[in-house]
Parts: sequence; C-alpha cells; structure tokens
Amino acid sequence: MLIEFKKHIKNNFPELQEKTFLLACSGGLDSVVLTHLCHACTLDFSIAHCNFQLRGTESDSDEKFVTSLAADLNYKFYVTHFNTNDYVAKNKVNIQIAARDLRYAWFKVLMQENGIQTLVTAHHADDNLETFLINLSRGTGIDGLTGIPSKTDVISRPLLAFSRAQILAYAAAENLKWVEDKSNVEVKYLRNKIRHEIVPTLKELHPSFLKNFELTQSHLIGANAVLSNQIALLKARIFEAHADGFRISIEELAVLQPQSAYLHALFKVYGFTAWHDIARLLKGISGKAVHSKTHRLVRDRAYLLLEELRIQKVESFTIKEGQQQIQTPIHLIIEELVSIKDTSKNILYVDKDSLKYPLVVRKWEKGDYFYPFGMTGKKKLSKYLKDEKIDVISKEKQWLLCSENQIIWIVGRRSDQRFSVTEKTKKIVKFTLPK
Repeated sequence: MLIEFKKHIKNNFPELQEKTFLLACSGGLDSVVLTHLCHACTLDFSIAHCNFQLRGTESDSDEKFVTSLAADLNYKFYVTHFNTNDYVAKNKVNIQIAARDLRYAWFKVLMQENGIQTLVTAHHADDNLETFLINLSRGTGIDGLTGIPSKTDVISRPLLAFSRAQILAYAAAENLKWVEDKSNVEVKYLRNKIRHEIVPTLKELHPSFLKNFELTQSHLIGANAVLSNQIALLKARIFEAHADGFRISIEELAVLQPQSAYLHALFKVYGFTAWHDIARLLKGISGKAVHSKTHRLVRDRAYLLLEELRIQKVESFTIKEGQQQIQTPIHLIIEELVSIKDTSKNILYVDKDSLKYPLVVRKWEKGDYFYPFGMTGKKKLSKYLKDEKIDVISKEKQWLLCSENQIIWIVGRRSDQRFSVTEKTKKIVKFTLPK
C-alpha cells in the first residue's frame, strides 16, 4: 500500500510534497495509518487532535495516545477540548453535527494562525460508499451521489482511493496500534448501521461491489461536470446582471424541460429547495416571492429578480444646513450656487428658501405622494413607481430626499415642483448624485 500511496500523492496531491499541512488524527485506525503513511513519505505536517469529552476517561485516553504518537514520530502537535454536550444543547443539533462543526471551526483557526493552507483527513473509499448510501436514503440530486470530494480548496483526502480492507491490512503488516471508539459499533447511528449491516451484505452479494461503486461514481462525477458546464452556459445567457443580483426572463425559464430539473440546477447554489414554489412563481403575479436562507426570487412582470437577503433596517439620515456632502446611505454632494449650470437626472437644483433643515434621506413609505415637476397636482409615489415600471427590488432600494415630510427628490428619478428654482429664487442649492 505504501508504494501505491506514494505514487498517488505524486500524481494527484503534489502540493502535499511541497508545503506543510495539518493532519487531523483521532487515534482511530484510519487516521493512524494516514499519519504513518505520510511519515513514511517524509511529508511535512503537524498533527491535530480534538477531545470532545463525550466518553469520559476513554476520550482522555485517546488524547494521550495521539500525543504519544506525535511525540514518537517527532511532529508538532495541537490538541483542544470541547464541551460538546453544551454545544448540542445550545445549538439544538445532534452530536455528530456538533462534533463536525466544532472540529472544522478549530482546524480553520489553527491553519490561519500557523499559515497552513491544507487540512488532510483520513476519509477512505468505504466512507465514500457510506455517504453515498446515506444521501441516497434521504433523497438527493446528482451532487449528493458524487460522494466526498478528494480535494477542495482547503481539504485533501488522499485515502479516498483506498478501502478499509487495504488500510487494515497495512496496519496489520506494519504492526501498528490504534484506539477503538466503542461508539463506532453502535448501530443506533445511521452511518454505523449502514457500515455494519448494509455494506457487508452488498459486498457479500457482489465481491467487487466497492470497485464497481467507485467506477459508477466516476461516471456520475463526469456526468455532473458535463451538466455543470451546460448550466453555466445557460446562466451566462439568461441571467442578466441587475442591481445587486440578477434578472431572469420568465419566458426563457418557462420553455426549459424538464422544468423542475432545470430550476434545481439553476437555483440550488442559492439555497433554494422549493422547486414547485419557484415553478408557481413563473405563473404568479408581480410581487410574489420565494425565499431561501440566503436569497430571494421575486416575480416582477416578465422577470424573476434574484438577490441576496440582507437585514433591512428602517433608517433615516439627516443633512444639516451648510453640510457639503453625505456618504451614507448614498453619496450626495451639496453646493450653494447663484445660477443653474449643467443638468442631468443625477443633479437637482432647488430654491434654498423652500427648504426646512435638517433635510432627511429615507426610503419611501406607503402613502407618500409628491408634486411631479412639469405636472399639475399631486401623485402617489406608489403610482409613479408603477407607471415608470420600476421593478420590485429597485422600489425597495429607492431613496427619497425630503424637507420635513415633503418629498424634494425621488433621488435620481424625479423632482417635486414645490421646490423648483423660479424667477424669484435668490439662492440655489445643487444636489449631485455621483455616478
């Protein structure tokens, strides 16, 4: 196995030969074998161990074992202790998720503090099969069937090419010692039940089941790459940059078949899972929306508008008399003039004597109205925005410049007649919205 491992590292993980890395070691069979293999390859690494304090003296014994292993092999060693049960109670997650969250958060900190770019873990081929079966049992798309990636931006898993049987054979041949976590044999956990009851039956039915699975998974990974490339081309064509997100033609989406598969492929990366709700959105009325934890899709006439969710605070900002500019919430430059110069939709001239300071910059509210410049009479702001075909998201982001409760300027769009410069104007205030 050592010869195969060395070749595997050279061909597929050359970065591990070039830079130091952090190796996660629990003290169990897999991580101990990985530690010895990396040591035999004279790779440069440090060892990290997590004591989750879940098994009393056994957890402490595991820590002592890994401490001795690191010392015997002469590697830098890091250890930490977690009150895992408190984390479970506080965050209302199961122990497996708690342990995963805690260890990876600590690994990240360790790597940042020590300038380490890669974490190496001991996941192997049987782990990959178990993950595949877990995802399959829960219902998943092609992403869930492609298994554990051998490499990400920060994590490398060089043992994924080897089976548990190969790892055990190597440990026996080298007379290696490791610790056994008794919880690994408890079939009350889904992964353990699959490991001890389902996988052995599958291997018994077909002796080469694991190899056949690896071949099938390589086909799935290839198919997923093809799909991803095609979806990227489709997104480049129909996702139009708009405001702080995208605008997507409903007409373009409606003709895609099978629709749910396309909606899943296009929007899963934004956290959406309610594909039927998105499909209904294509036939819904303007203003209807579907939310994920991080994004929202809003129906707006002939488009879906996609944007990241942000915490919206209802705020207003003041401008004092004599103030020359503001930076928040928008950048406005303020000048006093005696005559009108250049004009554009981003520039407003008003009669200073019509203003009552402090001025206010705020979002629009239900019931707002103004007297549009060039027209007689007042108009509801909601009606103006609708007539101008301003989309839902742009409406939400629209700022108003106000004098007391009166709108001076729908910033960047339309001014109010009541504040206009006239022949009787003595002092002019110019507001500029820089591009």
